[in-house]
Amino acid sequence: MPVTDAIDTADDYVTPEPLELPLGAWHRAHGGRMVPFAGYMMPVQYDGPGGGIMAEHTWTREHAGLFDVSHMGQLYISGAKGDLGGAEAALEAVLPIDLATLKEDAPRYSLLLDENGGVLDDLMVTRWSEGFYLVVNGATKWDDIAHLREHLPDAVEINHMDDAALLALQGPEAFAALDRVVTGDKPLSALTFMKGAAFKIGDVDAWITRSGYTGEDGFEISIPADKAAQVADALTAQPEVKPIGLGARDSLRLEAGLPLYGHDLDPATNPVEADLAFAINKRRKAEGGFLGADAVLKALSQGVKRKRVGLLLEGRMAAREGAAVLSGGREVGRVTSGGFSPTLGRPIAMAYVDHAVDPCSTLMIDQRGKHIVAAVAPLPFVPHRYFRGA
Repeated sequence: MPVTDAIDTADDYVTPEPLELPLGAWHRAHGGRMVPFAGYMMPVQYDGPGGGIMAEHTWTREHAGLFDVSHMGQLYISGAKGDLGGAEAALEAVLPIDLATLKEDAPRYSLLLDENGGVLDDLMVTRWSEGFYLVVNGATKWDDIAHLREHLPDAVEINHMDDAALLALQGPEAFAALDRVVTGDKPLSALTFMKGAAFKIGDVDAWITRSGYTGEDGFEISIPADKAAQVADALTAQPEVKPIGLGARDSLRLEAGLPLYGHDLDPATNPVEADLAFAINKRRKAEGGFLGADAVLKALSQGVKRKRVGLLLEGRMAAREGAAVLSGGREVGRVTSGGFSPTLGRPIAMAYVDHAVDPCSTLMIDQRGKHIVAAVAPLPFVPHRYFRGA
């Protein structure tokens, strides 16, 4: 969970009350245990028979879980009077992405960087017919919007789609469940991993992409906020689908080796050391021309001092964020994400360690004075099961 910086007195700063999601009442009615996260009250898990984080995690791996990710920022960026080319050139000055190779309705992972090449956020970009659709992290969306307004020309319009909700249906049975309730100009089966299209769920317009944050096959569904409960009811009426909370979302993404902004990514992190160089397209690596390019291209050519790795832990104790990673009694890194893997039945973690660390070496994690034996493991911990076509 996010940690608020310490303040001198209560008069210096007042923590704003968490906002309600469009589905806030729906979550409570379905047994959601609500906690503050990213400025919103969100369900960490659902109470009731068969509930709890472990059960929800396993259900998603075996069937289909419905996640409410409406706290995420949905942005539409366009040029003045439909000037798509102007918007494209402006975005390329900010993002390390080659938009010329981005086909319409095909989301792509990208990064928002500062002048020093530090990661301000990771995000998804989709080319629509007259503009670009971005999905950014909920905890950073207001800063992202401010950053984009600062660095994009005045002629480029940024529309925060605050009247839209976002749901994620994830798991091996997600397709079967969603296919029953959608209609569209093309069949749902036409969507492969990282492809999107417009559909209807009942009478509700929905933008659906085959993507997600769990490592499983699945879909992200953008809908009008005032129709979110109607769509959630339609999806959870399918026998494969249960609502799933933040707890299982985090354990699923950790097993999938996916970095979480604010933990595994931050402005002190260069995308090269985060193993995200794939998000910097070939032409941009050659030409630069994006914010932070000098630092990123230097890291690509000269290497980095640390790297993001996976760790398999012995025993049952989980490593927590901030725990020191030791080699031969010397600190060589820090844990950024850790927890218990229900799929593997053991604790796992991600950490940044010195680049010189031997991947075959035995490491120790100092967890509150107790040392946990750990071994470097390839990411992801659990293989991805994205649907890329028959």
